[in-house]
Amino acid sequence: MKRIESDLIGSLEVPAEALYGVQTLRGIENFPISCFHLCDYPLFVNGLAITKLGAARANYQLGLLSDEQFKGISQACEEILAGQHHEQFPVDMIQGGAGTTTNMNANEVIANRALQIMGHQPGEYQYCSPNDHVNCSQSTNDAYPTAIHMGLYATHLKFMEHYQQLIEAFEKKAVEFADIIKMGRTQLEDAVPMTLGQTFGAFASILKDEIRNINFAAEEFLTVNMGATAIGTGICSEPGYAEKCVEALRDITGWDVKLAGNLVAATSDTSCMVGYSSALRRIATKMNKICNDLRLLGSGPRCGLHEFDLPARQPGSSIMPGKVNPVIPEVMNQIAYKVFGNDLCVAMSSEEAQMELNAMEPVMAQCCFESASIMMNGFDTLRVNCVDGIVANPEQCRAYVHDSFGVVTALNPIIGYKNSTKIAKEAMATGKSVYDLVLEHDILSKEDLDTILAPENMIRPVKLDIKPKH
Repeated sequence: MKRIESDLIGSLEVPAEALYGVQTLRGIENFPISCFHLCDYPLFVNGLAITKLGAARANYQLGLLSDEQFKGISQACEEILAGQHHEQFPVDMIQGGAGTTTNMNANEVIANRALQIMGHQPGEYQYCSPNDHVNCSQSTNDAYPTAIHMGLYATHLKFMEHYQQLIEAFEKKAVEFADIIKMGRTQLEDAVPMTLGQTFGAFASILKDEIRNINFAAEEFLTVNMGATAIGTGICSEPGYAEKCVEALRDITGWDVKLAGNLVAATSDTSCMVGYSSALRRIATKMNKICNDLRLLGSGPRCGLHEFDLPARQPGSSIMPGKVNPVIPEVMNQIAYKVFGNDLCVAMSSEEAQMELNAMEPVMAQCCFESASIMMNGFDTLRVNCVDGIVANPEQCRAYVHDSFGVVTALNPIIGYKNSTKIAKEAMATGKSVYDLVLEHDILSKEDLDTILAPENMIRPVKLDIKPKH
C-alpha cells in the first residue's frame, strides 16, 4: 500500500506504513552516499527529538499549537526518546542542503506519529503538519545544529564513562606492577631503570590529563542557536520564543543549555565541533602512543622485548604456526588514524562556512559521532581484551636492567661523569656488566654499590651519603 504526498518538486508514492514522508523519500533518493544513516546514531535521533520537543513546548506556551497538536507532538518525541521509531530515520548522514533532509525526516516522523496519536492517518497534514506545526518557529539552520549539539553532548557523557573505565584499568596495572624493576628507554635506546608500574601509571596519567580538555570542549555544545531560524534574525518566530525554547531544552535534558549571545554568528559558526573533534584527536594521539608501547614492550616472545605478555586473542598467521599478534593494540592504532582523518575533515568543513551558514555541517556531525563511537568501542576492546589480561615477565625485566649500560647513570652523581663514561665504554667493549666493572676497578664497595643500585633508589630522587674510593 502506498500514499501520495506532494512537495515543491512534485508528488511521490510513500509506503503507507512509513512515518516519514515525501521529503525524507527525496533525501533517500538523492543521497545514497555512505553506509552511515541517522538510525545508526540513536543519540543524534534523540537530539532531534529533544529539539522538537523543546520547540513544541515553547510554541504551545505562545499559543501557536492546539492542545491536541501539542499532546501528539510531545508524545511522539517522548516515544523517540524511549527508543521507538528510530528505524524511521533512514536518510544518509552525509547530505547536501545543510541538514534540511535530516530536519524534515524528523518533522515528518513526528508529525505522522502525532497524527496517529490524534486519531488520524499518516499524511493527513491538515491536522498536524511537518512544516507548520512540528517545525513551527524553526528553520533547519537552528533546529539541525541544536540537535547535533544535544546528540553530541549526550554522546560525550557516554564517551566519558568508557574513557574513565580504561584509565582505571591502567591504574590497576600500575599498582599490580609497582615492584617490578625494568629499564626505561629513550629514542628506543637504554636509558635508566624504572618500574613497570610507573610505565602503566604514566599511561593512565596522560589519559587522565585530557579529561579537563575534552569536558571543556563538550561544554560548548550546551550553547545553542534555537530561535535564530534562517540566518540568526529570528524571522518567523515570536518575541520570547528563543528564551522559552532554551528553557524547555534545559528542563528536558537537565543540562545547562544556554542561548548563544549572537544568533547570526552562532548560525554559521561550527567551531564547537572543531574543538570537540580536536579534543578527540588529542586523546587518539595518546592512545596511539600507548598502543605502540604495548606492542613494543610485549614483542617476542623470544626475539623481542617481552617485558610482559599480551593476552592471546587469535592465531596470528595462516602460515606461521604458533604465532600470536598484538591484534587489540593494532586495532586501536587504526581507530586513532581514522579519528585523525575525521578531524581533518571537520576542520576543513568548518572553514567552508559562507556568509550566514555552513552547509557542510552534515559531514562534520557524522565525523564527530563516528569518532566518538569507534573510540568508545576501542576503549572497551582494549580494556577487556588486552589491558586487564596483561601478565608481567619480571625476570626478563630484571635481566634487562642487569645487562644494561644504562645503570651507570645512577652512579654518575657518586663517581662522576668521567668514571661513569669509562665504565660504560669498557662494558660495551668487553661485554662485562657495569656492576662487575665498578667492583673490579675498586671504585665503590659492594655494599655502597648495592645501595645505589637498589630499585627504590633508582626510580625517584634520592640523596645518598656515599663517596667513591678514589
